[in-house]
Amino acid sequence: MLKTYMKRKMSDKESAFWARYAEILHKQGVGGHNAEWYVRRAQQFVYGLDGRKLADVDSVYLDLYLDELGRNSELKDWQVSQATSALRILLVEMTKLNWPKGYDWEGRLTACADLKTEHPTLAREAPLNPELPVLQELCALSVETQQQLKRIKEVIRVRGMSIRTEQTYVEWAKRFAIYCGGSFPQEPLKVRDFLEYLALRRKVAPSTQAQALNALVFLFGQVLEVDLGDLGAYRRPVRKRRLPVVLSRGETDALLKELQGRNALMASLLYGGGMRLMECVRLRVKDVDFDNGYITVIDGKGGKDRRVPLPERLVPDLQAHLEQMKQQHTVDLKAGYGEVFIPESLSRKYPKACREWIWQYVFPATRISTDPRSGKQRRHHINENGLQKAVKAATAKAGISKRVTCHTLRHSFATHLLAGGADIRTVQELLGHANVSTTMIYTHVLNRPGLAGRSPLDTL
Repeated sequence: MLKTYMKRKMSDKESAFWARYAEILHKQGVGGHNAEWYVRRAQQFVYGLDGRKLADVDSVYLDLYLDELGRNSELKDWQVSQATSALRILLVEMTKLNWPKGYDWEGRLTACADLKTEHPTLAREAPLNPELPVLQELCALSVETQQQLKRIKEVIRVRGMSIRTEQTYVEWAKRFAIYCGGSFPQEPLKVRDFLEYLALRRKVAPSTQAQALNALVFLFGQVLEVDLGDLGAYRRPVRKRRLPVVLSRGETDALLKELQGRNALMASLLYGGGMRLMECVRLRVKDVDFDNGYITVIDGKGGKDRRVPLPERLVPDLQAHLEQMKQQHTVDLKAGYGEVFIPESLSRKYPKACREWIWQYVFPATRISTDPRSGKQRRHHINENGLQKAVKAATAKAGISKRVTCHTLRHSFATHLLAGGADIRTVQELLGHANVSTTMIYTHVLNRPGLAGRSPLDTL
């Protein structure tokens, strides 16, 4: 189809139009073979309008077109992203329409990326198959050590620990084995040497060294069944007190105003509900309770559930977003898709749940992709990297001279609640902290010791 568009005989007016499009591509740094495909993607759109003029295209038609691209399993995520970028340039630069300038292009591009095999959402349910090929980085390790690394995963999953903990512990065990020559030693002194190596040679932070120690204690105690005992004294990095970066209310407002569409909605939920990034990304339709005004965070950090407030200000936008996603899901079902990832144990109990609307992700990906583990075609949740990049770009546009991340919005949520008179225990529960001492750090941000009085320079 694409080749047909490229070979069709064009009028002088058409040739001039596409020449101008190619010139715009060159000015925006799109060149070579990539530029040729941009032109093909744009032509595929224009010559597929079935008699409709480009000036008559609206956002609804574009949504339907991009959704249809997303259902094409033959297209990879970067190809859908490429087509979206090509249409953005076409509609924004080559037409006099106003709506393309306000269209949520970034949200569309953000949602194009597939989830990788090692992504926590998928890795948690991945079977520990001993027949899988050995990874290149494990080649320096003995066969016995590789089996012991696999055993770490088995023990962690039996205990119901998080996938992040599993990945971290396996990685530290692997580094320790490489440090020891490819296998795990039986003497505890090697652990102390490794911890000092991290502090003196690698210059790691105290929390990083403590994380390595926790991983090795687990390795020796639960897998190797060797008692580490007392490691004795070893060099530790100097622990530095770090306060979280917190935005003022004005800075928060300025940041959110620089975001558009889906990214604006997600960032507003991070700040309005104090959610972690992945908690927002993995949100499902059933977790949003509009009538009672709260969101239920399922399986948060530490495997705990909790409820956070649903900001009234976001209700209309979130309802409109869900209505659009429901229409998308309905079309997916008619096209033979509509399945979403759910834990394997749950899918055995409720085989049809994966196709039900309530189990769909609130923020799904733009395209249907193939699950690298099961081979099933599903619409996964949006990749979190897109929102992270959008927040970073919005920070620069807003002129905020701070190191702002998605987690900064959670810090700001807690600090602003306390500043408004909220009880520390209430904030602890909303944040999901196991210990109130973790929540107390935000009181240090509020209590500005020494800053209440005037500077002596101002009294001169």
